[in-house]
Amino acid sequence: MTDRKFPIGPFIPQESYSAEDLHSFIQTIENTPAQLRKLVENLSNEELAKTYREDSWNIRQIVHHISDIQYLHYFRMKKAITEPDNDEMALINMNAWSATTDSLTAPVTDSLLTFEAITTRYMFLARTLTEDQLAIRYYHPVRKIWFTQKDALAISAWHVQHHLGHVRWALGD
Repeated sequence: MTDRKFPIGPFIPQESYSAEDLHSFIQTIENTPAQLRKLVENLSNEELAKTYREDSWNIRQIVHHISDIQYLHYFRMKKAITEPDNDEMALINMNAWSATTDSLTAPVTDSLLTFEAITTRYMFLARTLTEDQLAIRYYHPVRKIWFTQKDALAISAWHVQHHLGHVRWALGD
């Protein structure tokens, strides 16, 4: 891939997901905090400033972004099951968030801790969803598609692995 944008390929939603798929998504999401910690916890400030391609976020920004988005994924799931009449998902401006002072300078240990904690809560909730709750849909106005909770878990699993790939690229792996 010459543009180095998608280390695991772009996200492609499927028509349906099996129980095994959902279990796999949950396992992927649950395992990622330890993988990310192993990759970045001992990096120097110079290493955290490395990027995976020209004009991309650096490793520090990616770590903070992963934590931020994991919370957003949890928030969206919880909002969808508690506010069924609200069918448009919450959005953020990811580039603006990555340019805030905390994303540019805060220690990654803070985001590693929050990523670990929110992932635990998020996956606890995900495991408890009924078939009816998994079928709840909401609209993604940027992607212009409807997501079910199953789709949300699929993209969440893709998202964390996607950015682990970026960190590995930045580190030269």
